[in-house]
Amino acid sequence: MNAKALFCVTCLLAAAPTAFAQTGLPDSIKVPDGHKVAMETTGVGEITYECRDKANAAGQTEWFFVGPKAVLNDRNGQQVGSYFGPPATWQAKDGSKVTGTQLAVAPSSPGNLPYQLVKANPAEGKGAMSGVAYIQRVALKGGVAPSTECTAANKGKQAVVKYQADYIFWAAN
Repeated sequence: MNAKALFCVTCLLAAAPTAFAQTGLPDSIKVPDGHKVAMETTGVGEITYECRDKANAAGQTEWFFVGPKAVLNDRNGQQVGSYFGPPATWQAKDGSKVTGTQLAVAPSSPGNLPYQLVKANPAEGKGAMSGVAYIQRVALKGGVAPSTECTAANKGKQAVVKYQADYIFWAAN
C-alpha cells in the first residue's frame, strides 16, 4: 500500500465514530460490566452558586451549589436535550427524562468539577432516556464554586459560573 492510500485509510479510521472507553477514568466512577453506551452528549451551560451560612459552623459562610442549567448536544453539535435541577434531571428533546442518585465522585483536574457516576431512576416517558441505567460525567471544564469571597456581607448573593462536561448515558446490554 502506498503512502497516499495509507493516509486515506488512516483519515477514514480517525473520522469513524468510536465507542466511549472507560480506560483512564477513576475506578469509582466506572460503569459496571454488562452495560453499553446508549448516548454520548456534551453539556454546555452554567451552574448557580449562592453564598450561604456554612452548615454546623456558626459565623462561617460558603458557596453553596444551587443547580445546573445546560443544553445537551450530540457529537455533531446538535441539541438533543437539556440538563437542569434540582433535582438533577436529564431530559431528551423527545420529552423522556431521568433523574438519579449520585453513587460516586472523583477528583478531575484543578478548577474543574469532579468526575461523577449517577445511578439513573427509571425514565419518565418513552424515548431516548428509556433504559438508561447510569450516567457518567467526564471531560470536565469549569463549573467550580466562584473564587470571589463569600462572607456575611454578601450572604444571599448568587453567582453563575460556566461549565462544560460530557454526559455518557449507559443502558444494560
